Amino acid sequence: MKPYRWLVALLVVAVLGVLGSQWLAQHNASDLGQVIVRSGGYDYSTTLPRAALLLLLAWLVLAAAWSLLRLPFRIWGRYRKRQGRARLIEGLRALQGGHWLRAERLFAAAVDDPEVGAIALAAAVRAADGRGDPAAAEGWLTALATRDPAAHAMLAGERLLERGLPVDAINALDVAAAQPLPPRGLLLRTRALKSIGRAGEAYGLLGALRQQSALPEAELARLEMELATQSLREAADANLLAERWEAMPKPLRTEPPVVAAYAARAAALRWDEAALRHLEQALDARWDESLADLYGSLAVGHVDSRRASAQRWLQAHPASPALLLALARLSRKQGQWLQAQDFLHRAIAQGAGAEAWEEMGAGFAAAGEEGLARRAYANALHAARGEAAEELPGRDLREKIYDLAVGEDRDAHGIPRLKD
Repeated sequence: MKPYRWLVALLVVAVLGVLGSQWLAQHNASDLGQVIVRSGGYDYSTTLPRAALLLLLAWLVLAAAWSLLRLPFRIWGRYRKRQGRARLIEGLRALQGGHWLRAERLFAAAVDDPEVGAIALAAAVRAADGRGDPAAAEGWLTALATRDPAAHAMLAGERLLERGLPVDAINALDVAAAQPLPPRGLLLRTRALKSIGRAGEAYGLLGALRQQSALPEAELARLEMELATQSLREAADANLLAERWEAMPKPLRTEPPVVAAYAARAAALRWDEAALRHLEQALDARWDESLADLYGSLAVGHVDSRRASAQRWLQAHPASPALLLALARLSRKQGQWLQAQDFLHRAIAQGAGAEAWEEMGAGFAAAGEEGLARRAYANALHAARGEAAEELPGRDLREKIYDLAVGEDRDAHGIPRLKD
């Protein structure tokens, strides 16, 4: 495009010169003003338009001469730029193929290019890491700090996080805090905060991550779930727990892992009513086996009301192993060991596994039946290993059939649900 622009400019100048000469021919010299230049005892006079034209021509000649003088340097600069980019491309290909040493050499030859030098330095760090030379990697990283501080901060933070130093990674990323972090930097900071137990602060970065599309939607949703769960578990007091819970979107507050984290932390903070209320609301809205198990094992009071709620749920979910185990635990807390045994046998028949056998062993041990307790604990070990459990004595055929028999479970359209 530059030769084309120069050609157009010359044509414009030529046209203006022709028009100017015609205009000068139509006017007397005395009407156009005089320009007199004295030099060396000589006087040079001409009209004002001609003087201006001469100055313009002189400027054009000087500009053309300057361009011709600079031409070799421009050609050499373009050649070096092409060479630098070619070395960078070849180095990236070598890096992709695992040719670490060759890639590093090519990057070293490309670092002088002001446009791609920072990219070459960052890639040289990865090549040095690939061939296991931390000293060379640190050297390239130090050089990158003066060329591109933001790129240096992100690369240093990533390397420190990979080495299990999240605090140092956060400190390295803070170097670039004067300007907004790019999406990759935000993601690194989020993961570093998560790993040092500051999930609440990391959760606050999700909005920026979503706005900048730092992760695919599925991965971002998974990260949001992890951060929400961890931030609830890390809440230092009930007020902070309630604040974080209310700040979460409503769909997230119905997810079983999030509800379980809230309920467990609320129970640990002696906020029993809130823990049970949210568990019950979640189970009423959408049944989940893990929440049913937590409902029975949570270290809170209100045993009678919990037993009543569990009995109500049993009508809709008669084959739920977690619910039957929860009822067994609640019955034993009420001192009703015989009923707890019935629930445990039904839970085992429905696939409750090792936890139900452990609960049965604890119940037999509390009742003074050491032999049955030992057999129940042994069955818990068998179940945990995937082995067949031994039957306990005292259960006749009618009771075994009752343990296996459950009412037909149908969906909202009346179609029977198949048992998993």
